[in-house]
Amino acid sequence: MSSAQDLRKRIKSVTNTQQITKAMKMVASARLRRAQQKAKGTEPYTERLRHMLHQSMSSLDGGADLPLLTVRPVNKVAYVVVGADKGLAGAYTSNIIKYVQSLLKDTPTDAYGLFTVGRKPTEYFTGHGYSVVSELQGFSDKPGFHHAQDIVEQVKTMFLSGEVDEVVLVYTKFVNSLLQEVTHERLLPLSLESDTAENGESLFYPDQGSVLEQLLPAYVESTVYNALLHGAASELGARMTAMTSATDNAGELIGTLHLEYNKLRQAGITNEISEIVGGANALQ
Repeated sequence: MSSAQDLRKRIKSVTNTQQITKAMKMVASARLRRAQQKAKGTEPYTERLRHMLHQSMSSLDGGADLPLLTVRPVNKVAYVVVGADKGLAGAYTSNIIKYVQSLLKDTPTDAYGLFTVGRKPTEYFTGHGYSVVSELQGFSDKPGFHHAQDIVEQVKTMFLSGEVDEVVLVYTKFVNSLLQEVTHERLLPLSLESDTAENGESLFYPDQGSVLEQLLPAYVESTVYNALLHGAASELGARMTAMTSATDNAGELIGTLHLEYNKLRQAGITNEISEIVGGANALQ
C-alpha cells in the first residue's frame, strides 16, 4: 500500500500532466479552426479547376500527347504518404501506416516507392524496411503552397522520367474533429473523368493545348496542397480529441488518488485516536 507521501507525489505529478494536456488541447483547438477554414477554402478552387480541365479535355484532339496524361503499363508506383511530424495525436499516424500497409500487401519491394511527408511515417517505414525514395519533414501542421510545389516537382520528375509509372496520393480527409478518414487517389497520370462537369464551351488563347500545359500542373499542385491542408486539420483534430481524453482521464485519476489519500489519512488519524484512548484507559 502506498504511503501518504507517495500519494501526494503522484497527485502532484498527474496534476502537472493534466495542465500540459489541457494547454495542448486549447492550442490544438485554436489552430484547428484556422486549418479547417483553409482546407475547406481550397476545395472550390480545386473543383473548379477539375471542371475546366474536364471540359477542355473532352474536346481536345491528341490529348494523349500531354505528358501528365500519358497512361502506360504500371511497373512501379510512387505513394505520396502525408503524415505527421509530431505525436500525441491519438491513432492519426497509426491509421495512415495501417492503410499504406494494406495498399502494399503482397507488393514486391521493387514495384513501389514511398514519398513520405512527416517525421512519424518516415521513421516507421524506414525502420521497418520499406522502400522510402524521398521524404519531407517539418511542416505537417502548418503546410504552405510552396511545400505542395516541392512535392509535385519531385514526383512529376519521377513520373516524366519513367522512374515510376503511377503516383498515388495517400492522406487523411478531415470530416470533423472526431472523424478523419484515410483515403487515396491517383495523382499521376491525371484522370479527370467526372459526371458533374459543367456543360458549355470555353475559348482558349493562344490555343487549347498551351492552356492545358499550364493548367494541368496547377491542378496537381492544388490537389496536393488540399491534401496537405486536410492532413494538417486532421492531425490537429486528432490531437485535440486525444488531449481532451487525456485531460479527462487525468482528472478522474486525481479524484481517485485524492480519495485514496483521504482514506489513508483518516485511517492514520483513527489509529492515533485509538492509541490515545488506549493509553488513557491504561492509566486509570
